[in-house]
Amino acid sequence: MEKNKYLAKILFLNLSIFILSLAFSGQARAALSQEDKVAIGTEITTIYRAARGVVAKSQKLINDATKGDKGLSADAVIAKTKENYKTATGTDFKMADAGTLKGETQAALLNAIKDVMNNAQALINEKGKGLKGFLPAIFAKQMGDGFNKNIAGKAYIKLTAPKNYVRNRANRPDKWEADVIEKQFKNPSYEKNKVFVAEAAHKGKSAFRLILPEYYKQACLNCHGEPKGEKDITGGKKEGGKLGELGGAISFVIYN
Repeated sequence: MEKNKYLAKILFLNLSIFILSLAFSGQARAALSQEDKVAIGTEITTIYRAARGVVAKSQKLINDATKGDKGLSADAVIAKTKENYKTATGTDFKMADAGTLKGETQAALLNAIKDVMNNAQALINEKGKGLKGFLPAIFAKQMGDGFNKNIAGKAYIKLTAPKNYVRNRANRPDKWEADVIEKQFKNPSYEKNKVFVAEAAHKGKSAFRLILPEYYKQACLNCHGEPKGEKDITGGKKEGGKLGELGGAISFVIYN
């Protein structure tokens, strides 16, 4: 009997600690300033883009049927991601404290990159096979899914695009994203590469939202360029995109 009472007390104590930790976590996110949230969102979307850029620039290597080991281990991709990040921002990538939301989002994304690359090694390094199907958009989707799982409901990231450019239905913009893309990013007066932020609901929850526009680079046009309707190397139809045209966006959320 005494033992049961003791176990019940321990269970109650652990449950109380868990509930308090959730409460403090929510309070910590709510206590972040708008500037803090913009900084976190801008950094995470920049890292996300930097990682996808590594895979984009490595497509010829990945699809080289004459080579086995491509040297694209998780560690190698993360190192190149950090190089791309420095090129984009002018500063070295630095991990924040583990107990902060910034540190948690950084770790969640880097761990997602590791997991995706570790799982893809057999495919990437398969000798005798050309097109692997390990495309930048596929990598970005898997990386985003991993991040969303790792961050456990505190934040969310997604690759999206104008509705007429979306190939994967999972990447379709929601109403808020579509409105920003059509009314802000497509406006000729909108500053290129500038993030757009707002307090807006996401999946029925109160949230801070940030979205980063993306523009077609030369490498993108191999699959998304002209002539429109022609099949690309994956068998998909080219969208007829032009160099420098708005081609997509990275959407990021911090739940309040």
